[in-house]
Amino acid sequence: MNLNGKICVVTGVSRGIGRALVEQLLEEGATVVGLGRTRPSIDSPNFVFIETNVRLFPSVKSAFEELDAKFGGQVDVLINNAGLGYFGYLEDHTLDQWHEMFETNVNGIFYTCKLTVPGMKRRQSGHIVNIASTAAIEGYPQVSGYCGTKFAVKGMSQSMYKEMRDFGIKVTCVYPGSVKTDFFRNTSIEPHDYMLMPQDVAKMIVQALQTPDNFHQVNLEVRPLMPRGPKK
Repeated sequence: MNLNGKICVVTGVSRGIGRALVEQLLEEGATVVGLGRTRPSIDSPNFVFIETNVRLFPSVKSAFEELDAKFGGQVDVLINNAGLGYFGYLEDHTLDQWHEMFETNVNGIFYTCKLTVPGMKRRQSGHIVNIASTAAIEGYPQVSGYCGTKFAVKGMSQSMYKEMRDFGIKVTCVYPGSVKTDFFRNTSIEPHDYMLMPQDVAKMIVQALQTPDNFHQVNLEVRPLMPRGPKK
């Protein structure tokens, strides 16, 4: 896909991978619609921010109604980046933490896709990117809730790509390892320079968007080479 002039919707744009995606998509000439709770300090005539809480369907629906009014319902790219995690033993999670993870990481993707897919099917084109995690590939101790959400994202994505490929729509699921962002604010883990850099993960996603029409990268797994640094 040539991204110049395309309408790209990205969730969770205030920082980290989401912000890096916005910046790189703008550099490629795309018009970017950012959905999130906090407006990033991005000054571009091709960037539109719509305050949105992806946990709440009415909020997402309202955002897409505004998007429809501005762009006639066209969405060429949807990147579901918004997500969060709480770590700890399963029985120690509060109900609020559990619900927040599933409502953000799983329900949010359902809501945005539900409102985007019909238009993509009508146009017989589009690309949806769901950002999961290596926590969707294997379970980790004290990460049961977060793993549960990301396993759900993996399953949804694998079904979606098979549902939509005959309509000319690509669905790509991304599985990053640890990334140096504020994702770990709810955990005891301190971000460090041996983690992946958000700009590098964003670049990989943009490159996947730019592949030829008949070239479909279904799964993208990337991990830090030395997540704990070199052996002494």
